[in-house]
Amino acid sequence: MKQFLRHWFPPLVWMALIFMVSARSDLPHIGERWLDILLKKIGHAVAYGVLAWLYRRALHRHFSTGSTLRTISIGLSVAYALSDEYHQTFVPGRNGTLVDVAVDGVGACGAMLLDWWQERRRALPRQGSAAQ
Repeated sequence: MKQFLRHWFPPLVWMALIFMVSARSDLPHIGERWLDILLKKIGHAVAYGVLAWLYRRALHRHFSTGSTLRTISIGLSVAYALSDEYHQTFVPGRNGTLVDVAVDGVGACGAMLLDWWQERRRALPRQGSAAQ
């Protein structure tokens, strides 16, 4: 149980935070409409990028290949994004959109792309460390 909590508590807390923010009908607006939209879309992408990374962290013991792990992490993130957008349809003043799900998916994919890049970088031999 301790191992389970150590791995799954962070993504569950992050999911709860996403849920609480999406349950608010009084989100602040930032001056210019285009800037407000841009910042909210960036927020979506970052939030779901973090969620994908937290899923990856929680699942790493269960999958031997990084590509499977990353694919499942992205899938779980997009599934949660769909459920969150559906949830927003019940919040006064909010609406759920597939555009937001797509932005969330881009954030999750971006995080897993960065994870893949770091994994590849770590696997490469460091310059100057090879025996001469």
